[in-house]
Amino acid sequence: MRIGKSLVIFAALVLAAGAAHAADPVIREYPVPTGSHPHDVAPAADGGVWYTAQGTGELGYLDPKTGKTRHIPLGKDSAPHGVIVGPDGAPWITDSGLNTIVRVDPKTEQVKTYPLPIKKNANLNTATFDHSGTLWFTGQSGYYGRLDPKTGKAQVFDAPRGRGPYGICTAPDGNVWYASLAGSHIARIDTKTGQATLIEPPTPGQGARRVWADSRSRVWVSEWNSGQVSLFDPKSNQWRQWKLPGDNPQTYAVFVDDKDMVWLSDFGSNAVVRFDPSSETFTVFALPSRGANVRQILGRPGEVWLPESGADKIAVIRTMTAFRK
Repeated sequence: MRIGKSLVIFAALVLAAGAAHAADPVIREYPVPTGSHPHDVAPAADGGVWYTAQGTGELGYLDPKTGKTRHIPLGKDSAPHGVIVGPDGAPWITDSGLNTIVRVDPKTEQVKTYPLPIKKNANLNTATFDHSGTLWFTGQSGYYGRLDPKTGKAQVFDAPRGRGPYGICTAPDGNVWYASLAGSHIARIDTKTGQATLIEPPTPGQGARRVWADSRSRVWVSEWNSGQVSLFDPKSNQWRQWKLPGDNPQTYAVFVDDKDMVWLSDFGSNAVVRFDPSSETFTVFALPSRGANVRQILGRPGEVWLPESGADKIAVIRTMTAFRK
């Protein structure tokens, strides 16, 4: 276990407004062990935060109250990518190095692996649980699949357009969606048959990277190549797109919070961007550390958590909802 020398508190610079205000949310950074390169984060049930230490092949845990961290080794050749907290309260990891799904017991720290039924490396990326408790996952090599935690049986499907499956999410209405970075599309998975239906965004070659659903089960898409955030409404089959602020936006992650605010990470400006769908306006929060490279965003009411893979830090934006508690 290594503890950072200090916690860095940085008043968020709101570029869209031209100046920071006292009432604006603030970004707080927590150092993690050097070389961890945290890729994904997942708020834990006990108030802490899990993160994948991709650089060291471990699962990390941050206690925001103390700033202390601890790491759990996942095995030789591990290269964990995504982490989410399941219905059982445990962290579930997509490990591209081990080519397996990993579950860690949050109390005993016991590591259990669920190998894929294929010899090829799927380059596992991200996972989500559907409403029945089945884990769905993506593999950038051209796969998506599911795991039944009760039986431990995994099933892998060939993606309809090969390479690219990346971000994945479950909408409130129960539908499971994934984005294909190399394939520049999104897809809806039939959770009964496992069949994926491909849906083309209106911008060619946009590089759909991650997806997240809002409270109305509309699908928000972060587009890496186009620098846009897009919205797909499955009820109307209509699309809308908005270009992020700045000269060269590179939209990586997308997350919709409990107030239906859309949060995005922008590699181009080293910032986190909040989009308000009601006013169709952006607010840009400059990240304190250079080259932060926020690769995924998750949160809980009043908190938006960010893994700064390029800075070896975990950051949080505490919104006004949190301050009022």
